[in-house]
Amino acid sequence: MFIVSLIAKPGTLDPALVESLRNAMGGGEATWLSPDEAAEFPVASQPTNFDTVRAEIGGLADLNLLPAAGRRKRMLLADMDSTMIRQECIDELADEAGVGARVKDITARAMNGELDFEGALTERVALLRGLPAGVIDRVVETRITLMPGGPELIATMKAAGGYTALVSGGFTAFTTRVAAMLGFHENRANTLHIADGALTGTVAQPILGREAKVQALEEITARLGITEADVIAVGDGANDLGMLNRAGMGVALHAKPSVQAQCDLRVNHGDLSALLYLQGYPRAEFHPA
Repeated sequence: MFIVSLIAKPGTLDPALVESLRNAMGGGEATWLSPDEAAEFPVASQPTNFDTVRAEIGGLADLNLLPAAGRRKRMLLADMDSTMIRQECIDELADEAGVGARVKDITARAMNGELDFEGALTERVALLRGLPAGVIDRVVETRITLMPGGPELIATMKAAGGYTALVSGGFTAFTTRVAAMLGFHENRANTLHIADGALTGTVAQPILGREAKVQALEEITARLGITEADVIAVGDGANDLGMLNRAGMGVALHAKPSVQAQCDLRVNHGDLSALLYLQGYPRAEFHPA
């Protein structure tokens, strides 16, 4: 048994579309998790034309197919930049250092999988050499905004007994603050070197990238005594693909095209609350932050 999930921007999911798809796919009764935003219905098997239909309605809603069993996960493993927050922290620091355009280009290419992540990170951090360390606090206070739905996602999963881990290829100077804002149980990231009150242009080794995120998945699940199937992971970049493809649910959130192409679950219209809908939570069961 499978679940067909439809998620759109609030107020834009047409009941007629849901009913049409349900009829076409021979599905069971539709359940609305949030009026005009999220609905789902069961199907006995995967529709043969699912990918075609997904592409056809892609401008209207996110269409996903999930196993009906074991949907509510016991752990969230999340990327930070452009996932739990709207920004890329290194790009914001680069703006402050006057090298924003150059660094943003490298970031975009790295997240799309065009560049080696570790090499790209080393190159970008080198451009920040001499930036006063105090700029980090200013960036957090004035430039960083949380992705909508994130506080509710964390609060709801924690209320259900879930564990939450923030694992970023960014920097601990940001993950510790973002983790505290949202209530994550733990966070992992890279450490920027600072000397005499300024960034040195280097980062502690080894660099946390794609393999380190997979390692975090392995280590934390082993520590908790759960399996990788019990995890929902979310990210947007090429360095997230390892954990997205290993987790029981791997969700590409507003992801780069190359990432979406390699990830079964994709969210482009919804925000982070979509991760709760994919697990079968109705909005009435969301916990406020």
